[in-house]
Amino acid sequence: MSEAPLVLCADDDEDILALVSLRLERAGFRVERAADGDEALDLARTLLPDVAVLDVMMPRRTGTEVVAALRADEATKHLKVILLSARVQQADVERGFDAGADAYLAKPFRAPELVDLVRSLLA
Repeated sequence: MSEAPLVLCADDDEDILALVSLRLERAGFRVERAADGDEALDLARTLLPDVAVLDVMMPRRTGTEVVAALRADEATKHLKVILLSARVQQADVERGFDAGADAYLAKPFRAPELVDLVRSLLA
């Protein structure tokens, strides 16, 4: 039996990080957590997860900056990335997609919506 897909979750809000992680673990995914953008980038490069779920507004490096760095790195350029943000103006969403995000999910979001989105990116 193959291992469950690994999802990297990064958010500087501990409550949101705990909620997202718990929901994904309950859905059968392995989850690794990061508290800021630099930690997320380091973990992505080290662990090579199947999907990354990144908050846009994080200290040290934003989710958008992390996506751009992942896309510029040969080892991580194909990693599927979901950006989470309360910033849902068209310009914010476009910035996320321009940086290379595969999906953009507005906060607040429903947990089943996130789980479905992760599953669809893995399909």
